[in-house]
Amino acid sequence: MMRAMLYEAAQSMLRSKKWSWLKAWAMQIARRRGMKKAIVALARRLGVIMHRIWVDGTEFRWTREAAAA
Repeated sequence: MMRAMLYEAAQSMLRSKKWSWLKAWAMQIARRRGMKKAIVALARRLGVIMHRIWVDGTEFRWTREAAAA
């Protein structure tokens, strides 16, 4: 079930109009390898990020500038 939800979240994220460094990363993969592989790669990366947030309690940052500050 989690696998399906991550795939759906990645698909939704790539369709949304809001940009983030994560979406830009996935779009680069889509240009090179295709949209389906980009969705799977983004779903995996979302899982890794969510696990890291769960373990150490950090927050997701939409931009790289917020991460540097």
